[in-house]
This record gives sequence, structure tokens and C-alpha cells, in this order.
Amino acid sequence: MKKLNCVIVDDEPLARDVIESFVKEVPFLNILATFEDPVDALLFIKDNHVDIVFSDIEMPKLNGLELVRSLENSLVIIFITAYRDFALDGFETGATDYLVKPVRFDRFLKAVNKAKDYLELKRSSATQQVNNDRIFIKSEGKLIKILLDEILYIEAQGDYLKIVVPSAVYTTQATLKSMEETITLPNFFRVQRSFIINTEAVSSVNGNMVELVNGKSISIALNKKEELFDILGIK
Repeated sequence: MKKLNCVIVDDEPLARDVIESFVKEVPFLNILATFEDPVDALLFIKDNHVDIVFSDIEMPKLNGLELVRSLENSLVIIFITAYRDFALDGFETGATDYLVKPVRFDRFLKAVNKAKDYLELKRSSATQQVNNDRIFIKSEGKLIKILLDEILYIEAQGDYLKIVVPSAVYTTQATLKSMEETITLPNFFRVQRSFIINTEAVSSVNGNMVELVNGKSISIALNKKEELFDILGIK
């Protein structure tokens, strides 16, 4: 695999230097640029081929979450923060991982290997859409066809996804973000950071919980509730 292009965005010089030194220790990473100003980073990323963005969350002008939401292309985002509480917000934006300052090299290495696996999976099309009614996933060493209208929900479990249909449960190595990009049909909706549901499989809604036809109950993120209700036609 060719080297993965990286940029580092952090308003703290020492933090940038630490991550830059770590990047230089990993053979499959190539650092393109480092930025103190997230606005400069945003302009650079939009004009250059970048695979991985290492970004602080708390920054002036534009914080890391806002930076990622401003990016149109699909990137691997690894957030760097001094506060663990920001991690959930980071995952809501589709981040692959987050690192807590002071960052240890072993933890950094785990995050970038996860990013590399995700990009290799994406490029090799181990999970891919075929026509508009099915996907093939790599599971248990073989490609398995799944009809989209049979999927009840998809759940993120660490580095893997659990895909549930009425008659079976399949596990494949992928991210929920990559699956969102694969299944673009309007009846598939990400209700929170760990679940995509088939809205056609919804049997009832009770407060902030949605129940599917198989009896599975899933919580709805507060910022997703209004959009889900619009899709379901609930006024």
C-alpha cells in the first residue's frame, strides 16, 4: 500500500511536534503539513489529497468538530484532545479514533493501524454496493451477499460491524462511517453513533427509543430525533 498522506492541526506547538515525531516513526505515513490555524488547514485539505487528519478539538476560530463538519471529502479523522468527554462528540462526526493528551506512541500506533486497515478495506472494496439492492461483505473469509431490504439494523462494535437480518447476524471488519457511504438509500438512517437502522423495519417509537420489528430497541440521539421523525412521517 502506498503511504498515507497526513496533516496535523493543533494550536499548541508542542502537541504538533509530538504527533509529527510519531508520524515520522511509522513507515506507511507521510506528513504533508502541520497547522496552527484550523482555517488554513481547511483550505489546504480541500486542495490536496489527504488520507488522515490528526486534529485537536479545542482550538480558536474553528474547533476540530467544526473543521471536520466543513470537509466535503471522506477522510480518516483522528482527534487529539486533553478531555475524554469530547470523545463522544468526536465519534458523532464520524471520527475513526481519538487520542488523549499526553499521547503515548503505542496508543498512536494503534490508532493509525486502525486507520490503515479502514482505508485498505475501503480501497479493496471488501465491502461494496452492487446495483441498488444488495451489498457484499467480507465475513468469515468469504464474500456474502446481503439484500438491503432485509437488513434490520447495523451496529458498530469496535473495529467491526454487526449486520442483522431476520434470519442471521453477520460480522465484518468495517466502520459505520464506511457503511453509511456504501448504503445511500433514504430508508437507512444513522440514529446515533453506534447504529444505522432500516426505517422500514421500525414498528414503534417511544420517547427517545425506536423499536424494530424483531423487538430490538435502540436509543435515538437527541440531534437525530427530528430528522428521523420526518423520515417516518411523524408530526
